[in-house]
Amino acid sequence: MTEKIIRDRLFEMQDAEYRDFHSRLMPTVKKELIIGVRTPDLRKFANEISGSPLADEFMKILPHKYYEENNLHAFLIEKINDFNLCAAELDRFLPFVDNWATCDMMRPKVFKKHLPELLEKIKTGIESENTYTVRFAIEMLMCYYLDEAFDISYPAAVAQIRSDEYYIKMMQAWYFATALAKQYDSVIPYLEQNRLDADTHNKTIRKAIESYRITEEQKKYLRRLKR
Repeated sequence: MTEKIIRDRLFEMQDAEYRDFHSRLMPTVKKELIIGVRTPDLRKFANEISGSPLADEFMKILPHKYYEENNLHAFLIEKINDFNLCAAELDRFLPFVDNWATCDMMRPKVFKKHLPELLEKIKTGIESENTYTVRFAIEMLMCYYLDEAFDISYPAAVAQIRSDEYYIKMMQAWYFATALAKQYDSVIPYLEQNRLDADTHNKTIRKAIESYRITEEQKKYLRRLKR
């Protein structure tokens, strides 16, 4: 019953043209499993039901069938204010995530207040065999540990990850490109010393060169480091 209520609401918000466009961005998700609900509408729905018995029952249902059901689940996790509960729900949910978009949209606000505890979860996530658990862990390092909480051991941990998974390598590149913008002097040695695999190395440089936060002088130097 819960699943039907949620699914009916999602189909009421369906935008077929948006579905057709969005499906091309996610090759790991079959088009027929995408309803076509725009993110603002989905967030509004999450806000509406968050904390309700309907939401609680929905979050017990895994795996979900549709892409938007996963995204709704992600948005509901975001709104959990208790760190331990939020982390536990993420542990339940991440093994069922099957695409980069659902993974990347989760930014629980409670994490900002619990960086030491989050770091322990990140260390465990990086060692996971699940693609999107690893990707999410790297993303959290990028979001919360490149400013005041930065430590040189963090890029070292990301650099040590070796994977053939495209969506892990792309997140590694995104992490290092962002780190170059925020912690250039600490991170540039990873490229100068070829401490990343060649593919991730070059993707990092490409992303950094596209960034407005990297100076023209830095971009010129980065171009010379391509492998």
